[in-house]
This record gives sequence, structure tokens and C-alpha cells, in this order.
Amino acid sequence: MLPPYSGESPDADETLRKPPKSNNNDFIKNAVTNFQYQISTHPRFWLFTFFLFFQLLVLIFTRNSPFPFSVHSPPSPLPHFPTEIAVFADIQRPHEGGNVIYPFGDSECEYGRVYVYDLPSKFNEDLALLTCDDLDPWKWQCGLVTNDGYGKKSTELAGILPGNLSEAWYRTNQFSSEVIFHYRLLNYRCRTNDPESATAFYIPFYAGQAVGKYLWTDEIENRDLLSNKLLKWVQRQKYWKKYKGLDHFLTLGRITWDFRRLGDPEKLWGSTFLNRPQMRNVTRFTIEKAPWDANDISVPYPTGFHPHSVEELRQWQNFALSYNRTSLFTFIGAARGDIDSDFRSRLMSYCRNESDSCRVVDCAVIPCSNGSSEIQKALLSSDFCLQPKGDSLTRRSVFDCMVAGSVPVFFWRRTAYTQYQWFLPEDPGGYSVFIDPEAVRNGTASIKDILKSYSKDQVRKMREKVVETIPRIVYARPSGGLGTVKDAFDIAIEGVLKRVKDENEWKEYVDLHS
Repeated sequence: MLPPYSGESPDADETLRKPPKSNNNDFIKNAVTNFQYQISTHPRFWLFTFFLFFQLLVLIFTRNSPFPFSVHSPPSPLPHFPTEIAVFADIQRPHEGGNVIYPFGDSECEYGRVYVYDLPSKFNEDLALLTCDDLDPWKWQCGLVTNDGYGKKSTELAGILPGNLSEAWYRTNQFSSEVIFHYRLLNYRCRTNDPESATAFYIPFYAGQAVGKYLWTDEIENRDLLSNKLLKWVQRQKYWKKYKGLDHFLTLGRITWDFRRLGDPEKLWGSTFLNRPQMRNVTRFTIEKAPWDANDISVPYPTGFHPHSVEELRQWQNFALSYNRTSLFTFIGAARGDIDSDFRSRLMSYCRNESDSCRVVDCAVIPCSNGSSEIQKALLSSDFCLQPKGDSLTRRSVFDCMVAGSVPVFFWRRTAYTQYQWFLPEDPGGYSVFIDPEAVRNGTASIKDILKSYSKDQVRKMREKVVETIPRIVYARPSGGLGTVKDAFDIAIEGVLKRVKDENEWKEYVDLHS
């Protein structure tokens, strides 16, 4: 079961967003209680109260009607980047009257439908770096838009994976989520091309690519140029004005800190996109969120595993679960000599000294960003994988580790526990190990001894929980997803739709009783 969609982190600012915690039945129950009270205390006012109550019932049941509905305006032109395939044509079909009918009723789209803005190409398509279509450790943009964001096929894994399992693996750029979400939403079963019928509105702005090309330059003003133009564009849209962006959302392909530039001269990193007042109400998916901002929703980093079918997914899960693991733990990363007391450097040295138990992949020697087969070998052969914070608190390796069926070992709670609550199991101890980094630094805790203290049965149960979680942390390759099995995309979109729907109903309820 999904954790609550609101208040993702314990320290989130609840004043930023207050969706109701009750469902439609709760609304009715509360309305009935209020009705009875008004009759008993204000008998002359009961007719007016009954009228309000009746209107509320009409509103609730018409919004949740189980019948398909029609749209009385012709379909608007749809963007063709990333690829929009024929699947969407099967979802919305014009009939004789020129209207659009939906084969999926409200039971299939219980939280409503998404309208995807057709942005000018300068906000997405034109940002793509087309001079390279594969991963390049020296150019972070390479491969971002290849194959609808999934990247080229990972042919180097064919030698270590059985059968056709390597077909599900790609050389995926870790910053490609804004492209993948755009592609999947263009072909989403609950997408509508009629904004009047939409619950939420998606802005396919490639903010990560827009800011990324200027992050390592002194052209600070250019980091804000395109995002400022985007905000001016969206503010002119009719459906933005209704709720000031409260029912709008987008995807940031980079961590939230790349869009929160501070005024301090020593902190001139990133753009000011998320600091702008127009973004105060907008929900955004990001691979690392700010703990105090309830509008930031952390989604899993894209890994290289993108199953084409449920069968392929199950084959991989069985393979990862039954793989013969010969190492106790592994560490994949690079030391940072330019950082004082760098914890990764400590782990690297520790693992090399414990070579009988730890398998090391040094990313300063092996190009980890290129999807090296050495990474997959290390993860598959190890019971545990060490996951310190990266250059920020999170790192893609957490998800590479779990997809391979290795149990993650965390040293900072915000690396995963307070980041990805919509996707990871509720009980951290059921799928991971936490070790205090200070205890490692001062020598009062031994990583090897702690991990060896887990029995084989305990390790097996944790691995089973990790493998069970794989569908929730990967992005399936088919444009329509995996059907009844929900992947990270499905969970994220349904979560936002539910949140927006609850908020809209809450506002309508308040308006009726104000």
C-alpha cells in the first residue's frame, strides 16, 4: 500500500499544502453531522442548509461518475517529441459527431486525467544535445533524449546476463527523468486532450537541460533566462489562472538544489526557478527534494533496467533473487580528495583493506557513468552495497543496487528514507541497514562486523523485500507501462492526481460552506 501522498517527510512544512485527509464518504458524513446540528440549533435556517447539503451530494457524485464522458471540442495538435506512438490514438477516438470518447471509464482513471501542454519547442525539444546520442563521462547531456530518454541498448551486459534479459537494459542517463515522464505522459491511458476535463496539467519543460548547460559557467543570468520565459508563457494560459498553478506539475531532471540559487555570493549555484513566487504552488518531481518543501516529490533516479513486459520483469526478479552472491558487501564510487574528511574515501580504503569481504569498483578507474558491466557484476555478487551520500545526499547507485537485488547500507537517512516514501517500503529495517557514519569515522563501529551479524535467513528476507520493490523503482519501456503492475511512473502520476483531486474537492467543499 502506498504511504500518504501528502506530508512526505516528517519535517515537511505542512503549511505549504493542506489537502484533506478524508475521502468522499468522510465529506458526506461531516456534511450530515453539520446538517443535523444546524437543524437542532437553528430551526429557521434548515431549508438553506438542506440546499447546501444537496448541492454537495450532486457535486461529489457527478465528479465520480462511473460512466465514460465525451468532450465537445476537437482534439488539439499534440507534440511529437519525445515519440508519441499509436497507443494514444486507441485511447481517444473521434466518433461520428466529432467528439472524443474514452474507452477508459472513471474506474480506470479514478483520480482523473492529465492534460499535457503543447509547449513551444524552445522549452524542450530544442534543448537536446544532438551531437552525441550515447553516454559520455565528459558531457552530462549525452544520451539524454536518445530513445525517448531511455538511451541506447546496453549490449555489454549480454555476456553476463542469461537468455534475453539483457534486452531490458539500456545505457540510461541519470538526468533523463524529464524526458521519460514527457514520453510516458504523451501516451498515458489517462491523458486527455481536452483541458476542461483535466484534473491536473503537466508542463513538459526540460528545466534540468535548460539550467545544466550554464551550471559550470559564470553566465549566471542565462541560468534563469528560459525558466523566466516559461513562467511568463504558462501564466498566460487560461487553466493556470484558475488555481494559480496548484493543479500543475512538472519534472525536474536534476536535484532540487540546482534550481534554488541563494543570494549569498558564496552560494551562486543553480537557477532561481523554484524560488520564484509563481512556482510556490506547482508540484515537481525531482530526483532529490528539499525536506521542507511539500511540493517537491522525490522520484527514483532512472536506472538502466526498463522491462518491456511483466514476464520480463518477473524473469529479472527471479534472476536477482537466486543469484549466487560470493561477497559480503561492495562499494562502487570514487574518492573525493578535494573534500575534507570525505566519507567515500574512507569507505574506499576500508573496502580495500577488507578485500576478503568487500568488492570495490573505483569509478576513478572504471567509467561508472557509462553503465559498465563491472558495476552489474559487483552488485549481483554482493549481499550488501554501501550507499554513502554522493555529491548531494542522494545517488543513483541506491537504485542500481536495489534493482540488482543487493541490500543497501545507508549512512544518512535523507539518502533514501525521507526522500522516496512513495516508492520504498515503509519499514527501513525490512530492506536495508543503517550505520551511523560518526561511529565508522571514530572506529567504534565495524561495517564488516555489523553486516556479518545478520543471519542468512535475515539477509534472505531483506533481499526478498528489495526484489519485491523493483517494479516500484524502475521505469518500464512500453509507452503504456506494464498494465496491472505499476512502475515508478504510474505511482508518481497517480500520487499527484490524487493529491490535486483531493485539494480541488476540499476547496469546493470550503467554498460551499463559506
